[in-house]
Amino acid sequence: MKAAVLAAGLGTRLLPLTDIRPKPLWPVLNRPLLGLVLAQLEAAGCFQVAVNTHHLADQVHDFLRSEPWSFLLSVSHEPEILGTGGGLRQLGEVLREGAFLAINADILTDLDLAEVYRAHRPEAVSTLVLHDCPAYNNVWVAGDAVMSIGAPPPGGGADEKPLAYTGIQVVDRKMLRYIPAQGPADLVQAWREAIAAGERLACLTVSNHFWQDLGTPENYLAAHQRLLAGASPKLGRYFPGLTDPLIGPGARIGAGAQFGGGVCLGAEAVVAAGAFLKNTVVWERAVIAPGVELEDCIVASGVQVKDSARGRVLVS
Repeated sequence: MKAAVLAAGLGTRLLPLTDIRPKPLWPVLNRPLLGLVLAQLEAAGCFQVAVNTHHLADQVHDFLRSEPWSFLLSVSHEPEILGTGGGLRQLGEVLREGAFLAINADILTDLDLAEVYRAHRPEAVSTLVLHDCPAYNNVWVAGDAVMSIGAPPPGGGADEKPLAYTGIQVVDRKMLRYIPAQGPADLVQAWREAIAAGERLACLTVSNHFWQDLGTPENYLAAHQRLLAGASPKLGRYFPGLTDPLIGPGARIGAGAQFGGGVCLGAEAVVAAGAFLKNTVVWERAVIAPGVELEDCIVASGVQVKDSARGRVLVS
């Protein structure tokens, strides 16, 4: 089993936090998201993984070098960002022969990735993992084949309800023929061209699983709320000692500080006396002043928070 991790994105919906830390390194319960994805691929039995980088690439490279992965790890750096299609093409070139699993580095799921990989059949150019997620449903299928993306296929023939792409697929080498050989490219356009050429774009429909997009501050906080509430015992295994609040190594809590649920404190964070936090994630070394109340907030590393806030991203 080989895998490609798409981690080069700019994370524009997460500004200004992605000005200081790339989205794949955002901490989820104090563990970098990319590290969690790679740990899941390791558990699935991958022997080779390729990761693409672009935005704040040095931080990603430093992180990848800091961990002793059991698989062969390759990094595909993009001086010019290549988009969803171009990035996948270049990762496929790194991985060489055979089909490979591809996963976006901004999703959190407890799907069995080895089972996903085994579901692919060589007659398909790719197998997209789909689910019913109304906010994102735009993939039209008929049985286990994708008919169109974005709009119902002309002439009908699709199932009544569209589904959503999970950000996970198994890619056959044949799929790479539909991605331009040079420069940036769009993966959805490549899928459409493959369908138009009569290729079989397969799908695997999944349910009863945990899945969360982390592309917005609201979704990032929702992921913490759900995990801290025990929504995914499978993912809970990657976070020993899961409690709410989750208190990172060296974090300090002053007398009378209170928590209303959904709270994660990074390493060496400080919550001073009388403060109140609810549905808030505090990155490492941040300091919450006495009596401050925070709800639905993200506090970046090292920030000193002196005023109460609700629904804010605090970076300075």
